[in-house]
Amino acid sequence: MFKKLSAEAVGTFTLVFGGCGSAVLAAGFPDLGIGFLGVALAFGLTVVTMAYAVGHISGGHFNPAVSLGMAIGGRFSWSELVPYWIAQLAGGFVAAVVLYVIASGKADFTAGGFASNGYGANSPGGYGLFACLLIEIVLTAIFLIVILGTTHKNAPSGFAPLAIGLALTLIHLVSIPVTNTSVNPARSTAVAFFAETGALGQLWLFWVAPLAGAALGAVIWTGLLHRD
Repeated sequence: MFKKLSAEAVGTFTLVFGGCGSAVLAAGFPDLGIGFLGVALAFGLTVVTMAYAVGHISGGHFNPAVSLGMAIGGRFSWSELVPYWIAQLAGGFVAAVVLYVIASGKADFTAGGFASNGYGANSPGGYGLFACLLIEIVLTAIFLIVILGTTHKNAPSGFAPLAIGLALTLIHLVSIPVTNTSVNPARSTAVAFFAETGALGQLWLFWVAPLAGAALGAVIWTGLLHRD
């Protein structure tokens, strides 16, 4: 169990540091930087690389919503859910601390949004609460369907991490303008503590929506799509 939790912590650390780090350090540097296309790709690459690296140890969830969806889908033990959540939150928070220390080393640094998620004034495109809630639910549900489908015993072997990483890239391409893309409560929680935009006050949505979406995706997969 210790190795599983360590793998989840390391994987979530990499996801937050790589994905949020690309947004904080590289998205707008020097002028245009890598842009939101580069940030979307960075998030996808973190999942691909870490799923191949440690997925065989822990399953490569790196996301409390994924762990919940896998449990509902019958692929993960309910008894391990809370320990996985703790490991994911710890890994994400340590990554955010390291990222903050690095970013604050720049002379004119201000944390600003610090790659946090939000609605209303904290939405990159100014989207309201309901729109942000809905897109997070829908995209997390799609994410879980992809995960449950590509990791099924009848799916082509060896390609699941690539498909899952590409799905996360697609999710970011769609939703960065809306919520700055969460679909992952650990990712949202980690950076919210350092944002200067009141992100902590809106954090509830980025727990409720991904968890609800994960449950929905798991139910859709097991009820409509699953075949032995």
